[in-house]
Amino acid sequence: MKLLSGNSNRPLAEAVAAALNTPLTRASVRRFPDMEVFVEIQENVRGEDVFVLQGTAYPANDNLMELLVCLDALRRSSARRVTAVMPYFGYARQDRKSSPRTPISAKLVANLITAAGAHRVLTLDLHAGQIQGFFDIPLDNLFAAPVMIDDIRTRFNNDNSLMVVSPDVGGVVRARNMANRLNADLAIVDKRRERAGVSEVMNIIGDVEGRRCIMVDDIVDSAGTLCNAAQALMQHGAAEVHAYVTHAVLSGGAAARVSASAIKSLVVTNSIAPTEAVRVSENIRVLSIAPLLAEAIRRISTESSVSTLFD
Repeated sequence: MKLLSGNSNRPLAEAVAAALNTPLTRASVRRFPDMEVFVEIQENVRGEDVFVLQGTAYPANDNLMELLVCLDALRRSSARRVTAVMPYFGYARQDRKSSPRTPISAKLVANLITAAGAHRVLTLDLHAGQIQGFFDIPLDNLFAAPVMIDDIRTRFNNDNSLMVVSPDVGGVVRARNMANRLNADLAIVDKRRERAGVSEVMNIIGDVEGRRCIMVDDIVDSAGTLCNAAQALMQHGAAEVHAYVTHAVLSGGAAARVSASAIKSLVVTNSIAPTEAVRVSENIRVLSIAPLLAEAIRRISTESSVSTLFD
């Protein structure tokens, strides 16, 4: 087994390599003066089982191109099997035609990864489960929930006032699964815009008065939905609001928006390399998913079951 890292999240790749006690494969991943990507594998990978650790967070297009060129380089170097390990799968929010004459970019990215030479894909908390069907190669979708649940249990010590909250209707299944594992109640934030130009109305489904609310989601980008939901929960009598999110995109001034919001703490994973704004924020904390990724990689390499990780 060999591990190859792109430049999207080098610290995570190094942590995974340390957990597997396997050094990262020597390679040069650099740019020409016109910003074209160039990859050179600097050791023999013929007949090897190679895992390429490269997410597609900001800058999404550059990181995606890096992944594709790495896959092509390994295919042309006669690697036996190449697995694209994508802690964060970019373009996942474009998984259907939301209006006429729009692309399904998630399917396009799946086609590109397959054409570049990947034999399988390993990712974490896909935004939409149906994206698995976009691939004609095996895809393993890991879940960060066990890591988050362990942290919640340690941090809140089985607090009976806990209530898991979905910040929108689309995340109800995810929130319900976590609530069941924590033996906690479930609430839902129903967000509606009556007409154009009128602010959104937040309706809370469930009694949150006096409860310690834990919002769960897969992606936080601008953090607008999360902050508005936290404010609505506090207005309905919640004692305090915390949030657990897998992928911390946190574009623009999102980290500052979270710091100034009613969210007491936002816990994210390092599926995306934390920015400086995230690192210095007083109410954003980062959990490592390196042990989870490392165990999944080990099981794929040894042809063991990955799904039993979540039983």
